Amino acid sequence: MNNRARWIPAVLLATGCALNAIVAARRAGPMPLRAPLATVATRINGLTAIDDTASVTPEERRVAGMTSYILRDYGPPLAPLFSVYVGYYDEQRQGKSIHSPKNCLPGDGWEPVEASAVTIPTGSGPVTVNRYRVAKHNSEALVYYWYQGRGRVAHDEFRVKYELLRDAALHGRTEEALVRIVVSIHGNNVATADSTARSVVSPLVADVDRVLPPR
Repeated sequence: MNNRARWIPAVLLATGCALNAIVAARRAGPMPLRAPLATVATRINGLTAIDDTASVTPEERRVAGMTSYILRDYGPPLAPLFSVYVGYYDEQRQGKSIHSPKNCLPGDGWEPVEASAVTIPTGSGPVTVNRYRVAKHNSEALVYYWYQGRGRVAHDEFRVKYELLRDAALHGRTEEALVRIVVSIHGNNVATADSTARSVVSPLVADVDRVLPPR
């Protein structure tokens, strides 16, 4: 285990405690969305969204703590090309904060086999997102995810925590969204899956930004 990995539990615990103290001292309160999250990404690349209402149980939502979310498939109902999840937190505090997908995926049986960060052009400039190739039994998928809110798109977990503490201290604001794209890999065609995921990033970043509170 490298030195950075050893520090992760301590950093997350310290962040949670510090965040509680800072938000208690200076708190703007929950930040409502400018438009309902349900209006996000109803169509992407000409494909109409199909809401997946059964995959997140009430208990899972309680544990995750998001204020609102969408989970949608795009493509044929029995073989969607990709799925999109957006979970929004109108404020974060100890016990109610975003859970990193890299920690949640192994718990769901998916194991990362490749991890990197990729930079993708968008209408508002390039953004860098996390790219994970994951495997479960005989299935493989690509997962792209990032954190979006308070005027930023970010991927680095440590920088996200730092900016969360800074914005809580300076502005009393901690709202943020976790955005995730999942593309199944068929026939080991990773390049096709990557192309699909990359094509979704730009329109999704723009549409999520449309509903988030202004910076």
